[in-house]
Amino acid sequence: MHERNRGRLRWLKFAAASAIVLGGGFAILMAVPPSITAEEPDPGQLSDPALVARGKYVAQLGDCIACHTDKGGDEMAGGLALETPMGTIWSTNITPDSKTGIGSWSFGEFDRAMRKGVDADGHNLYPAMPYPSYAKITDEDMIALWAYLLNGVKPVEKANRDAAMNFPFNLRFGLAYWNAVFADDTRFVFDQTKDDAWNRGAYLVQGLGHCGACHTPRGIAFQEVAMTEKDPKGDQFLAGAKVENWHAVELRNLWTVNDTVELLKTGRNRFTTVSGSMTDVILHSTQNFTDGDLVSIATYLKSLPSDTQRAVVTEAVYGDAPSTAYTTPGGLGYMQFCSDCHRPDGTGVKGIFPALAGNPTVSALDPSTLIHITLTGWETASTNAHPRTYTMPAFARIEDQEIADILSYVRKNWGAGSPAISKGQVAQARKHIDPKIDDSSFETPRLAALLDEPNSEQLVRGMRLNAETRKLVPDNVGNDLNCASCHLNAGTVADGSPYVGVSAFFPSYAPRAGKEITMEERINGCFRRSMNGKPLKVDSDDMKAMVAYFDWMRGETKPEDKVPGRGVGKIDQSLIPDPVNGQKIYAAQCAVCHGANGEGLKDDVGRLVYPPLWGDRSFNIGAGMARTYTAAAFVQRNMPIGFHEKFPLGQGGLTDQEALDVADYFSHMPRPDFADKLKDWPNGGKPKDARY
Repeated sequence: MHERNRGRLRWLKFAAASAIVLGGGFAILMAVPPSITAEEPDPGQLSDPALVARGKYVAQLGDCIACHTDKGGDEMAGGLALETPMGTIWSTNITPDSKTGIGSWSFGEFDRAMRKGVDADGHNLYPAMPYPSYAKITDEDMIALWAYLLNGVKPVEKANRDAAMNFPFNLRFGLAYWNAVFADDTRFVFDQTKDDAWNRGAYLVQGLGHCGACHTPRGIAFQEVAMTEKDPKGDQFLAGAKVENWHAVELRNLWTVNDTVELLKTGRNRFTTVSGSMTDVILHSTQNFTDGDLVSIATYLKSLPSDTQRAVVTEAVYGDAPSTAYTTPGGLGYMQFCSDCHRPDGTGVKGIFPALAGNPTVSALDPSTLIHITLTGWETASTNAHPRTYTMPAFARIEDQEIADILSYVRKNWGAGSPAISKGQVAQARKHIDPKIDDSSFETPRLAALLDEPNSEQLVRGMRLNAETRKLVPDNVGNDLNCASCHLNAGTVADGSPYVGVSAFFPSYAPRAGKEITMEERINGCFRRSMNGKPLKVDSDDMKAMVAYFDWMRGETKPEDKVPGRGVGKIDQSLIPDPVNGQKIYAAQCAVCHGANGEGLKDDVGRLVYPPLWGDRSFNIGAGMARTYTAAAFVQRNMPIGFHEKFPLGQGGLTDQEALDVADYFSHMPRPDFADKLKDWPNGGKPKDARY
């Protein structure tokens, strides 16, 4: 039966261990399996299309597909591996195949497995199968589920694999004792003092939804300490729990009814976005619930009082970056690696990247989920409401102390008083999770290291002039771009036009200028072209700060060195762009951040989040990004962000042809002219994709 439970490995490790230790004297219990008490339904009734349809919905309520379908495999045919420290078990085939599935089972055997955790042949199932919760299912829903599995699921002949559990976990007899002590197989009891919506929500949460399996603390034998709010320890029901290396948040009175409904239906709400195992729950289960059932669940959860010292949930407030953003290692680390998506003030990007203020993952007293996501990454659930997914890449490449500094900064500013995170906590999580670290020859400079330099104040100013150009030197910027619009993360991203080593190659000959130019002239070229503005005074403090920042980025680079990840790469110029296809790609991949008409994206208070790609507020025709093949190379390696798991922005992912097509589309849209364009390439060599 159901022997995979995402995020609930602890069931096996501790329940099986305690059952075996305590159950030696009770092996007799296994000799006589629980009797079958359910009556067999009329075979004709089981083929009723209405009953089968109802059973499909019950299966969605119980999230059966997620556990009983292997990746790329046939639905409900099992075979999904569950790796545990005690060995491996595989989910079983529950299609109606008579040889390898449950087609030869009786309804009574199915009912016993669902309510008591005993297979048709009498052996005990590992309690990864949440039968203590499924025991609450009504007879009507159990029959409907059985009808669906028999007549609504395609039979698949796929043999089940024996569990490969290590000794003594391969001995199942002790589970009978555990069941006798902890498994209550009573049906759900309707509370006459509550209305129908509350009772429906309680039934779904306690039973088919088996929410307590992850969100309720465990006892000494790793049983759920409470199965309902009315149990002796009912105040701990759904009070939050540690699940392996995740923290399942407290669900009691967490949000408004509307907030909970939105999360269960779409995978996100104004406070958070689901992560970990919950993405599968949303995908296969809750997004399919009726609005009435979602409201019932939310109503029930809202009614449960919370006695824990949980951080107060508040919405994100638009404002400036915290005062320590540029004066602490955690602040500079955040500004480098996190602010592009979560924004300097922690407000996130509405509908795309979650806010940090009011986010229960950030404010949870147990930071396990926050650390886990940082080490391994995150992806939104693909739902009917939001089919496009967004990702956060893994940051396992960053050292433990760096992660601790950044997450402590996040919790101090948006965690509603939650405690700081230590290097040891990150190290412990890394040890247990063992995240993959992608290989890269590019050494990402750490902005936090600026604070170690004697001229740190000047260097931080230079960095900020790159990240906040419009804000800090508004008289020199004539559009809505910053240097970091093209030089990602203040010039620290491989193939994102990084500043690493650049100043070592100046002065150098520039074909466009037809002469040797200095670092200062190169910087002012960007001000005049990419930012359609005015040059900085060469002897100004701001120019000196920018040059100092570039010099710091140079590191040990020598003029003859080749710097991995320098520039943006190249696109094969034999490829022919297709702007019609480019328009389609733009609508599908780019418009969400840059606007349907290239106008850019602003937040709810009118501040620019992501820059315009054409129009009066974009770069002019003299900018390098106005050249199709240059723009295509940048797009191919750096856009869109949040598209997959590439460090540090989930950037890139389009093919060369797709990047060329979309670059040709937006680079030829209307944009400001460049007055000195006739002076460019005085010695010849003008590239074929120049706009003039």
